[in-house]
Amino acid sequence: MRVDAEHLGLTHRALHGFGTVGTIVVGTIVVTGLVNGWLLVGIGNLGSLGSTIYGRLLLAKLALFVAMLGLASLNRFRLTPAFEASIAAADHRGALGALRASLAVETACVVTILGLVAWLGMLEPPVSAI
Repeated sequence: MRVDAEHLGLTHRALHGFGTVGTIVVGTIVVTGLVNGWLLVGIGNLGSLGSTIYGRLLLAKLALFVAMLGLASLNRFRLTPAFEASIAAADHRGALGALRASLAVETACVVTILGLVAWLGMLEPPVSAI
């Protein structure tokens, strides 16, 4: 598929503009996740998260979320500027290669997180076991 410079320029502006919105969304997810974790897990159960299936699934979900944050940071501070440089150098293939790979990994993380959330929704949270 051949992609022209105008399309790449629009893609770069979209990536650059997503940074602010993404930061707000991630902040909201972190705050609501902390509140939800406090209500469902409870402070007293934090130490035993690794010993229950619920806790292990929750920890896996959190690890994937942290990985996504790392990839988002990589996109924001390394790949987006490199994307812009590739556009300026008319290297359209190079501009899209790293971006596609990063987005594929992020998408896999999101799909896995959604599966974990569905599984967690069918389990009894630690607070209800008290």
